[in-house]
Amino acid sequence: MLPFAITYHLVPLYLPIFWPLDSFESLYTALTVTAENDLHMYTHVVVYHGIRQQNRNDIKNGSILRLTTSPYQTAVQLHERIQSSSMDAKLEALKDLANASRDITFAQEFINLDGISLLTQMVESGTDFGDLLSFTLTAFVELMDHGIVSWDTFSVAFIKKIAGYVNKSAMDIAVLQRSLAILESMVLNSQDLYHKVAQEITIGQLIPHLQGTDQDIQTYTIAVINALFLKAPEEKRQNVIRSPTPINDEMAHQLYVLQVLTFNLLEDRMMTKMDPQDQAQRDIIFELRRIAFDVECEPNNGGSTEKRKSMYTRDYKKLGFINHVNPAVDFTQIPPGMLALDNMLYLARHHQDAYIRIVLENSSREDKHECPFGRSSIELTKMLCEILKVGELPSENCHDFHPMFFTHDRSFEEFFCICIQLLNKTWKEMRATSEDFNKVMQVVREQIMRALTLKPNSLDQFKSRLQNLSYTEILKIRQSERMNQEDFQSRPILELREKIQPEIMELIKQQRLNRLCEGTCFRKISSRRRQDKFWYCRLSPNHKVLHYGDLEESPQGEVPHDSLQDKLPVADIKAVITGKDCPHMKEKGALKQNKVCARMCLSVCVCVYVCVFA
Repeated sequence: MLPFAITYHLVPLYLPIFWPLDSFESLYTALTVTAENDLHMYTHVVVYHGIRQQNRNDIKNGSILRLTTSPYQTAVQLHERIQSSSMDAKLEALKDLANASRDITFAQEFINLDGISLLTQMVESGTDFGDLLSFTLTAFVELMDHGIVSWDTFSVAFIKKIAGYVNKSAMDIAVLQRSLAILESMVLNSQDLYHKVAQEITIGQLIPHLQGTDQDIQTYTIAVINALFLKAPEEKRQNVIRSPTPINDEMAHQLYVLQVLTFNLLEDRMMTKMDPQDQAQRDIIFELRRIAFDVECEPNNGGSTEKRKSMYTRDYKKLGFINHVNPAVDFTQIPPGMLALDNMLYLARHHQDAYIRIVLENSSREDKHECPFGRSSIELTKMLCEILKVGELPSENCHDFHPMFFTHDRSFEEFFCICIQLLNKTWKEMRATSEDFNKVMQVVREQIMRALTLKPNSLDQFKSRLQNLSYTEILKIRQSERMNQEDFQSRPILELREKIQPEIMELIKQQRLNRLCEGTCFRKISSRRRQDKFWYCRLSPNHKVLHYGDLEESPQGEVPHDSLQDKLPVADIKAVITGKDCPHMKEKGALKQNKVCARMCLSVCVCVYVCVFA
C-alpha cells in the first residue's frame, strides 16, 4: 500500500485531426479512449457540425469544433424517437428535434426522411397537446424557415387545425405563438394558401389577441394581420378603411389599437443607441456614403491614412452629420437612436433617386443655406415618433386611426421618405440657414399634422395633400386663423388696430429705409453660370442717390460710399418691377429653380435723357 494517494484529473486533450470531408457523413459516434485505472482521455476532433464542401471555407482559423453524431444519423434517430409510445420519451425527442432543426444540414436530412409529413400528421391527428404540441409546432416552424419545402404542399385539414388553435379563446401561449407564426408564413409565401387561411380566420377573430398582455402574442398577431392586408386584393384590402358605410366606434378603436401596437414595434430600435465601435453598424453609414457619392470603400493601401480621413470627413459633412469625423456619435441620442439610421438606409435603398438628389442638391449650395440631411433625418424621425406616439400604450377610448398606414407593409419608413422630401422642400421655400433649423422643423410639423387631420386614405393622397401645404400656404392659414379668432374681430381690437396702423406703417417704412442705407452685397450672374464676383448697392443717407459698384470679394461689413463708383439718382427711377414680370426673368425660361428665384427678383426702370443737337 502506497503511503500517498494518486489523484487522476480528467483533462481534455485537443488533437488536430484532419478528416476528409467526403467521409464525414459516415461518422456517427464520438471517439473515446479508455485507459487503465479508469483514466479517460477525451479526444476532440476538429469537425464542424453541418460542414460540407460548399461551406468549409467559411470556418475561421482557430475555431474549436466537436465530432458529433452526423446529421443523417441524428435525423434517423429522432424520426424514430418522436413516434415512441412513451409520452416522456416522445416529449424529449420533440425537444431535441426543435433544437436540431435550426441547422440546415440536419433539416435537409430530416426532410428527406419525410419528416415534415410526419409532423403534419401528428398535428392533424389532434392527439397531442400542451408541451408535446408546442415542440411539434416549433420543430415545424424551424424546418420550414429553411425554405426547402414549398408551403403549397399542405392540406386543408392542417390549415384548419392551425387556424383552430388561433380561434380558441383559451389556448397555451406557446402553441398560440407558433400557430400565428405558421399562419403568417402561409399567407406570405403562397397566394393559394392566403385564400384558404382567409376562409378560416378573420381580422375580427385576431383582434382579441391584441387585447391581452403578452407582447409576443401581440407582435405575432399584428404580423398575421399585416400579412393578410398585404396579400389581399386591392379592393378587399381597402374595404375596411374605405367602407361606404361609416366605421362603427368599436371597429375604429380596434384599428387604432392595431396602429399603435404596430408602431410600438419600433420602440426597441428607437431606444437603441448606436455603438460607435460596432463595425456592422458603421458599415451602414459607409453604405449611405457609397450610394450618395457613387464611391467604393478605399482599400487600406490606397493613399495615406490622413488623406482617407480627410475624404471621409468631407463626405460626412456633405451628408449633413453633426459629427463629421465619426457620424456614429450622432445616433447615440435616444430617441430616435438606431431607428433614424434605419430610415435613412431605407430611403437610400428604396428611393435612391430622391436620396441622391437631396444630398447632392444640398452639398452644392452655399454653406449657410444647405439643409443638413443627417441632422434633419434624425430630428424628423424623433418628431414622427412623437406624432405617432411610438412607445405609448393605446388609450381605451381613442378611435383616431389613419387609414393610409394600413396600405403598406413598411408604412413608417414610407411616411419618413415622404416627410424628409417635404422638409427639404420647405427648407428651400423658407430660404433657411442653420440658425433657422428649429423654425423649419416647427413648420414641417404643422404641415404634417394638418395633412394627417384630413385622414388621407393612402400615402399618395398624403403626399398630394402636403403639396398643397407649402410654406406660403401655411403663413396664409396662420394669418387667417388669427384674423378669425373672436378676440381679433371684437370692436375694441378693430378700433385699436385702426388707430395704431399709421404709426406701424411709418415704423416699417423707416426700417426698410435704414436697411437700404446699410446696403447689400449681391453675386454677379452671367448668362452661363454664377461667377465668384460681387457687386454692392446702398442708398445715400439723404435718400436721394443709389451708390453701387463691383467688388472682388464678399465684404465683411458695410462698404463706404466713396468706394462705389456708380450712382443712380432716385428721382430718375421710373418704376420698380418685381417677380416674374422682370424682363431678365422672362428670358430664363420655366425651369423649377428659376421659378424659385423669380419671387426675389426686381428690376429698376430709369428715365434716360437724350440730347439732340440741331
